[in-house]
Amino acid sequence: MLDRYGRNINYLRVSVTDRCNLRCQYCMPADGVKNIGHAGILSLEEIARMVRIGAELGIRKVRLTGGEPLIRKNLNQLVSYINEMDMIDDIALTTNGILFAPLAEKLKAAGLNRVNFSLDSLNEGKYSYITRNGDLHKVVQGIEKALELKLHPIKINVVVIKGFNDDELLDFADLAYNYPLHIRFIEFMPIGDLLFWNPKRMMSVAEIKQVIQKKYPLGEEYALKGNGPARYYSIESGQGSLGFISPMSNHFCAKCNRIRLTAEGKLRGCLHDQSEINLKTFLSQGASDEELKDLFMKAIRSKPNQHHMDTGWGEENHRKMYQIGG
Repeated sequence: MLDRYGRNINYLRVSVTDRCNLRCQYCMPADGVKNIGHAGILSLEEIARMVRIGAELGIRKVRLTGGEPLIRKNLNQLVSYINEMDMIDDIALTTNGILFAPLAEKLKAAGLNRVNFSLDSLNEGKYSYITRNGDLHKVVQGIEKALELKLHPIKINVVVIKGFNDDELLDFADLAYNYPLHIRFIEFMPIGDLLFWNPKRMMSVAEIKQVIQKKYPLGEEYALKGNGPARYYSIESGQGSLGFISPMSNHFCAKCNRIRLTAEGKLRGCLHDQSEINLKTFLSQGASDEELKDLFMKAIRSKPNQHHMDTGWGEENHRKMYQIGG
């Protein structure tokens, strides 16, 4: 599926819930989100139908996100539904890792190919602060389980926040050297709680690389299995790699290949753009597959050429990342 800028849209990110078991300072409000109830979100069967329709139009990669996707009951059943679709060749999951270890074997058996963990600090106190009382030990157990099950490539997403975790960059790089893990450093961006966002806390990829290269000269850039915007570099004699994502200093919109489906059934061409198509409304009216395909194509045609996140996230009523799918 080509959009109006010639980009091949073959990647669907599906938010299965906007709820989360953490309250990360830069993302989720301290008191969480309003519970819209089971009737307010797509059923697993409806999500599977949307993925199938997308696959018939050219979607080949699916990533399950949240909120925290693992708080959605029977997520392994959704993975199984998607795994039965021959046209889908990659099923991935992004999680904070708290609940992953006990669910991992069922998810892999259902067809999960790989997993990304969100982890912004290796220090227990700092991790507890940024997540508002998350348990770092459970995340570590989740990563260890992913390594045991060989859900490769295993990626760890690190949002770099100046004055908070920029002193841990080499600690994270050590993980990529010592283990087959792919550490992805992400520039801090205004995605959620506007009170926590401050442009002075943003550390550019160029600055991050400067710190990393004091200990680990970056090797050749290479392609790593996945669908995202990271640029990956090998580490000499290391088992993993280091990746860098620059949404603020050097946006990657020209190569964007994704659309997003929210838990409430809204199809969205861009994380930052406010344009959405409410598929759930059409589902409730008994829309046919062909009608839903037309809506997919409409969403793709309305996808903007780039985001404008450098101007800030927007007004208070602008939906946040946890409501859209990270």
